[in-house]
Amino acid sequence: MVRQIRVPGAVLAAGLLLAAAGCSGPVGTGPDGKPPSSDGTAASPSADGGQPADPGKPGGGGEPAGGDVLPGLVTVAVARTQLAALKVAPVGTMAGYSRDRFTHWSQQGNKCDTRETVLKRDGADVRQDGECKAVSGRWKSLYDAVVVTDAGKMDIDHVVPLAEGWRSGAAGWDAARRKAFANDLTHPQLVAVTAASNRSKGDQSPDLWQPPDKASWCQYGRAWTTVKSTYELTVTEPEKKMLTTMLDTCAS
Repeated sequence: MVRQIRVPGAVLAAGLLLAAAGCSGPVGTGPDGKPPSSDGTAASPSADGGQPADPGKPGGGGEPAGGDVLPGLVTVAVARTQLAALKVAPVGTMAGYSRDRFTHWSQQGNKCDTRETVLKRDGADVRQDGECKAVSGRWKSLYDAVVVTDAGKMDIDHVVPLAEGWRSGAAGWDAARRKAFANDLTHPQLVAVTAASNRSKGDQSPDLWQPPDKASWCQYGRAWTTVKSTYELTVTEPEKKMLTTMLDTCAS
């Protein structure tokens, strides 16, 4: 004869509730204890554990493009802000100008001057002799995309030429500031390019000369704008218009 065991109703109800709950957390949370999103999945933090990336901030999706070769380049958004803030003025006088008033190339240590430092920075597999001269290497010129293996065929270009700097504000600088401008390794002012492209450019502003390789316009426009902003130099209306065109070539 089988004996029947009576289970009190309250105990039975509690057991059923526990079975239904299983291992889930408190009501309103997902399996990991975090509030679910609107689609029912648990909310996740951003990759760095903080707020979601902000495309307008450095390190937040707005950092310079991976193909940038110049130091100190800012985002397109920052460059546009810099450009908007630049003072517009007519072309200044060249009276009193001389390249000798912009001391270059200065020594950077270990027998290396600014030229050799930039050649090393901008090249691949660059070998230097005991005097820091580049004896071999490979360079891709930003302006015309030409690949060069002879350092002697490369020039170090001032993105904002010394003469252009002079007529847009540098005429009033002291010698120390002009030297810093001519040897600036921190901002995007110096770049190794083919001698041919550098000579073609001369001291012309972007409205009068543009790099023949249009793929470089985004970098060139940002570089020119940042240098002029850093040194508080002026721009002309045609120059500003062309810089806007160059920034418009940047991928969004």
